[in-house]
Amino acid sequence: MTPRDARPPEPFQRAVETMRAFVEAEPARSELVIEDMPAPQRLAPYAAAIMATVYREDDSELGVGRLILLYDPEGQRGWHGDFRVVAYVRADLEPEIAADPLIGPVGWSWLTEALDQRGAGYKAASGTITRAVSESFGDKNDDPETTELELRASWSPTDGDMSGHINAWCDVLCLAAGLPPAGVTSLPGPGV
Repeated sequence: MTPRDARPPEPFQRAVETMRAFVEAEPARSELVIEDMPAPQRLAPYAAAIMATVYREDDSELGVGRLILLYDPEGQRGWHGDFRVVAYVRADLEPEIAADPLIGPVGWSWLTEALDQRGAGYKAASGTITRAVSESFGDKNDDPETTELELRASWSPTDGDMSGHINAWCDVLCLAAGLPPAGVTSLPGPGV
């Protein structure tokens, strides 16, 4: 739906430049890789998207996420503004944590606290937290059971600076993937 022959409005251009800067910059955490991705074309007149992956030291994947920025100069119902951020985070989760009935509210608080800590003003936030357990059968019977956490959220930024929103999304992705907050060192477990 993005008009291909029209120059995007200045507020959207600035927001996209911020997103591109994150893709081109050295990530704040070595475990995190941020890349461009195609944006959905039918959700708003203008859209941009990035994706991120959190890796273990052995290069296996711990978590993935997508961040989509939508812009409609006329706004849309429920947005309460002309921008909308749509975020997705998926990460492996230990079965004991997945069984905790508080993981939903805790996962949501990761997002709202990260937005607040990064100074990313927002309104009209909504979303879901999903816990998924995958069991394998047949030829995959030997595959281990896996549990995952998925966070799907959207919110409307209250300012034009997208850097706080992108940083908050990266923080949530890293937390969901089991990494300690930036600047915090994990202590080795028993027997190490």
